[in-house]
Amino acid sequence: MTDARLRSLSLLSLALMLPLGCDRKEAPPAQPPTTAASPAKEVDHGHEHGVTVQLGEQREGDYVIKASRDGELKPDADAPIDVWVSGGKSRVVAVRFWIGAADAKGSIKAKAEIEGDHWHTHAETPATIGPDARLWVEVEAEGGVKTLTSFDLRR
Repeated sequence: MTDARLRSLSLLSLALMLPLGCDRKEAPPAQPPTTAASPAKEVDHGHEHGVTVQLGEQREGDYVIKASRDGELKPDADAPIDVWVSGGKSRVVAVRFWIGAADAKGSIKAKAEIEGDHWHTHAETPATIGPDARLWVEVEAEGGVKTLTSFDLRR
């Protein structure tokens, strides 16, 4: 089967599935999307998140990773995060986010779920959000290979 035909079948299968909401705990589809759409300015997750802040785009390894966060960033709370992953030679099997330092000390890693064309979760913010705190995104591909990048939270 050609790559174009496989992509068409994947997109058709994805279109037939109901979008996953923030509060639903269903498993992501077997083949997460690997093409990224531009992050929308306003995304409806079924409840109010606040104004969307675009955090930019990073190239890491074979991937292009875009991120946004919603609402005001507050200590000891949660931050709705959206990430779009494109490219890569291997299928993405998991995406994890955390806010803080690269070593995740004092932070809690959150495993994202597929929501439409992107990965979404609510990352817990640390009790103190230092001036150097960043959004860290870990993309795990088949075979366990992980790619790590970060974004400035205060764009």
